[in-house]
Amino acid sequence: MTLHRLYTWIAAATVALAACASTDTKMDQFINDLMGRMTLQEKIGQLNLPVTGDIITGSSVSGDVVGQIERGQVGGLFNMKGTRQIRQLQEVAVERSRLGIPLLFGMDVIHGYETVFPIPLAMSMSWDMDAIARSARIAATEATADGICWTFSPMVDLCREPRWGRMSEGAGEDPYLVSQVGRAMIEGYQGPDLADRTTMMACVKHFALYGGAEAGRDYNTVDMSHVRMFNEYFPPYKAGVDAGAGSFMAAFNTVDYIPATGNRWLLTDVLRQRWGFDGFVVSDYTGISEMINHGMGDLQAVSALALNAGTDMDMVASGYVSTLERSLAEGKVTVEAIDQACRRVVEAKYKLGLFDDPYRYLDPKRAGKEIYTDAHRAEARRLATETFVLLKNDDHVLPLKRQGRIALVGPLANTRANMPGTWSVAATSERYSTLLEAMQRATAGRAEVLYAKGCNVCYDAELEKNATMFGREMRDERDAEVMRTEAVRLAQQCDVVVAAMGEPSEMSGEASSRSQLGILDAQRDLLEALLKTGKPIVLLNFAGRATVMTWEAEHLSTILNVWFGGSEAADAICDVIFGDVAPSGKLSVTMPRNEGQIPIYYNHLNTGRPNPKWFTKYTSNYLDVPNDPLFPFGYGLSYTTFSYSPLTLSSTTMGRDGSVEATVTVTNTGSTAGTEVVQLYLRDLVGSIARPVQELKDFARITLQPGESRVVTFTITADKLKFYNADLVYDCEPGDFEVMVGPDSRNVQRLTFTLQ
Repeated sequence: MTLHRLYTWIAAATVALAACASTDTKMDQFINDLMGRMTLQEKIGQLNLPVTGDIITGSSVSGDVVGQIERGQVGGLFNMKGTRQIRQLQEVAVERSRLGIPLLFGMDVIHGYETVFPIPLAMSMSWDMDAIARSARIAATEATADGICWTFSPMVDLCREPRWGRMSEGAGEDPYLVSQVGRAMIEGYQGPDLADRTTMMACVKHFALYGGAEAGRDYNTVDMSHVRMFNEYFPPYKAGVDAGAGSFMAAFNTVDYIPATGNRWLLTDVLRQRWGFDGFVVSDYTGISEMINHGMGDLQAVSALALNAGTDMDMVASGYVSTLERSLAEGKVTVEAIDQACRRVVEAKYKLGLFDDPYRYLDPKRAGKEIYTDAHRAEARRLATETFVLLKNDDHVLPLKRQGRIALVGPLANTRANMPGTWSVAATSERYSTLLEAMQRATAGRAEVLYAKGCNVCYDAELEKNATMFGREMRDERDAEVMRTEAVRLAQQCDVVVAAMGEPSEMSGEASSRSQLGILDAQRDLLEALLKTGKPIVLLNFAGRATVMTWEAEHLSTILNVWFGGSEAADAICDVIFGDVAPSGKLSVTMPRNEGQIPIYYNHLNTGRPNPKWFTKYTSNYLDVPNDPLFPFGYGLSYTTFSYSPLTLSSTTMGRDGSVEATVTVTNTGSTAGTEVVQLYLRDLVGSIARPVQELKDFARITLQPGESRVVTFTITADKLKFYNADLVYDCEPGDFEVMVGPDSRNVQRLTFTLQ
């Protein structure tokens, strides 16, 4: 940096800091004045978050909302859609309550609004942080155009438990990758200016450890050491604080046997004091009252517990508005605790600009111009193509030629509502394409697409009903044998079979845990029947989690995991299967061979008796299955091939203030353009505590033309070597480190260097 540039940067930073200080002073003065005029009941009212509207994501609906708003007993509302309805209630708050404090309006804008992007798990498979940030920017633009200023996203819960349905809502099993995805989404939602009418406040969830629920059962107990928390599960939440997220949401589960919603160590000692978070914390849906079931006391007791722990806002439970005044009189909470929580909520409203203009998000002209636009749809379609993971293509059936006859079969081939995926509460599915419609458009005049459903999701009608809620039902009442025979006859007339199978969208997501993760019975029977025709089969596997695909990998040559690609999923799938775009997705989760291997994740600790082979007595292995996964973390094929030159290091030693560069040249050795994700892993070979066998520390997403080469260099500094030791001190330790670079976590080159 030149001296002129340095001075310019210092001057700009000084101005920015002065402006920030001025803004903070102005905000403090405003809020001090406002709170000086508030009654105790009005302060408690700011902590109350009821639910209303026609979008319900839980089992409770709050009544007498208008009356509560008039009395100053509501701080915000959520899951109401549309500027007209929202304006009506904002007018009640601003014009009919005593102090006219505006409301927050939130929604579960999880992966897009009406333009729906791939589910978060799928987006993480792209390893494309710029595209993920753009998806959140578009989601914020659309949601704010419809009156929403607060989203309950991103979910950064680390998940190594695919039985847990909410794996679909996160970014996989790796702390570094989940942190990068969470940061990108926060930056996309909040932008450089939270008061801009096209930005919205992010809410990092679920703090903390929700993805570690025992047995993969939703809302279940979580128990782990603090060392594991800080090294593995906490980093994505810390990244959310560092990215400036305006709010956090407490988790349903216990942490150290205390529910997170009432856990002071978690919400105050770690989140606020250790990490410096200065936003507000909201409970999850009835999270406060649910502590009664945890055995923490009655509603008054758990409400006091939550407030004293650091939960500022009560979502739906109505515990604060109904009990805090009594708890104050009895000395169970303090005025200071109520004031502190109230201040945090009111500060969020100030930062969003709601006191300057409470109707800033309620311009009715914006919705028609900024929601589900052609440009937004094009971006969603492009990102969706990056998320699909090609697991097998042994016979090079893909990409398909646009010629002859193509049989399209399977329960997910002609469904509109299932394309967006779970947690798409603002979706307008009637405008989205089915895969059948998209394939017919993609092949018009060049190939014939013939369709037969072939089977239901499964034989068990009750299971299918529970897995296709919220308008995603698609049960066919015809006899199973009749449906299967129809599909087989169709396949016999065609050149290739495309099988759209897997989970319907609500088979993953909240409260959609599964104990068995293999292909469902009716679909398996259909695939077996189709295999007997001898026709090449392309399996499009729809899923919201890592599924068990051992049988499919043994019997099928071509498998493309398409997850749930959002509103433009159908066209994006066609872009990839017909070769307009080469697949480039890489797994952000490990794919197990069977459920008995779970939890299985690449960055595990070693044992004293490791065994990479199968089977050796008195070593750490199973009798009936190898230790390694079916498909490893970071894995994914393309329509082209890539070669890696030998890995080199700039030095074999490094000082604490120095760095080492790891360099490799990647070449596209195939005949088509393709995108590769080059991955850097490190291993601390000797430490004061046991260290993982591998840890992702960086990656580079590069696109190469046929024959093109690119030099990829990763810079390793001391920051990449740090970890929390047994005393929870964050530092690096001198010694030997292994550097690994490759296309996935299993296929890597290895070199070592020494930190002096």
